[in-house]
Amino acid sequence: MRLTSLADYAVVVMSAAARAEPGTRLSAALVAEQTGVPLPTVQKLMGRLAQSGLLGSARGSGGGFVLARAADSISLADIVEAVDGPIAMTACVDQGRHDCGLETGCRVRSHWPAVNGAIRGALAGVSLESLAHGVVQ
Repeated sequence: MRLTSLADYAVVVMSAAARAEPGTRLSAALVAEQTGVPLPTVQKLMGRLAQSGLLGSARGSGGGFVLARAADSISLADIVEAVDGPIAMTACVDQGRHDCGLETGCRVRSHWPAVNGAIRGALAGVSLESLAHGVVQ
């Protein structure tokens, strides 16, 4: 399993937001400068992260982005799902998809939900707080 580049960058962007002083509004330009992530990518990500409720945003002078909730209550799974959608290791775990040619006779299909749950649980167990401050959980 490999995260998409966009999900990886979202973790970097959210970590930068978590390291900011509480209440500090961050611009996409500042986050791009701090992280090295290209500005268009940061702009796209901050919009998605705000849309998903992980960042709060305000327009106008004094506007910008802030964490929508405490960094210790945001998980790596939250960030990945905000960018990539639900974590699904295979198509048969993805709700509503039935496009596998082996689905009807597959003997391992019943095991994928447990595997998927373990991976999602591992990602959910890593907080943004720990990612932002280098704490290994």
